[in-house]
Amino acid sequence: MSGTFEFYPSISLHDPVGERLNSAKEKGITMVIDKGLGLRKLEDLLETASSYLDFIKLGFGTTALYPINVLKEKIQLAQANEISMYPGGTFFEIAFYQNKLQEYLTKAWELGFTKIEISDGTIQLDLDQRKQAIQLARNFGFDVITEYGKKIAGSTIEIEPLIQTIENDLSAGARFIIVEGRESGENVGIYDGRGNLRSDFSDIVEQLNPYHQYLIWEAPKKNQQVELMTWFGPNVHLGNIAPDEIFSVESLRRGLRSDTFFLFSGRENN
Repeated sequence: MSGTFEFYPSISLHDPVGERLNSAKEKGITMVIDKGLGLRKLEDLLETASSYLDFIKLGFGTTALYPINVLKEKIQLAQANEISMYPGGTFFEIAFYQNKLQEYLTKAWELGFTKIEISDGTIQLDLDQRKQAIQLARNFGFDVITEYGKKIAGSTIEIEPLIQTIENDLSAGARFIIVEGRESGENVGIYDGRGNLRSDFSDIVEQLNPYHQYLIWEAPKKNQQVELMTWFGPNVHLGNIAPDEIFSVESLRRGLRSDTFFLFSGRENN
């Protein structure tokens, strides 16, 4: 039975959703944003929640602010728990803008990163430049995650350019494409000023259906996570999750919160 767990005193229960496997890593990626966790906090996080997270993004350009020994230890801790840690896309954008991409990728590889994010949330990249950057990173040996969308307040997701970018990035070797939502989840991308999904989101969903497995939706707020699970199911890929919200997200995926207890009742596998 999927999602079966033991609860003291030896009561065998199963998730109301019934779609999460015993190993949550096999379905539905959860990407956490790390805005400055110390080693002890990271150790505690991994000890309690490593089964429920897949990627840890070092937010924005924070990678440059750690002492090198601390950064290396963080990377090693994540890898020891089979979790990928990688620098945020803004750090890539700084390197690209300063014409130091080769040096950036070289140093990132030396530090032990195996994933890299390529984005243009602040700078401008055309499709050819994105493709070249992805291919260069792939040649280094990196697993590439890209991001689509601008970080400026009021920017929205345009479906045709998004589809063109998805196809461009996948053809160049990217594994996943993040849909911009920022860490605020408000007034950017697919979200309005209150953090709700745009009114035309149903049209976006229909056109993006062929690419669903490659998309990671930035969704820092609970209502966004619930709405995206309503549209795509409990195994939708979610990003920019705060470290202390991992259990909340996994509970939503499994129907262990009232918000999703009955949401997927028709999917239940007994």
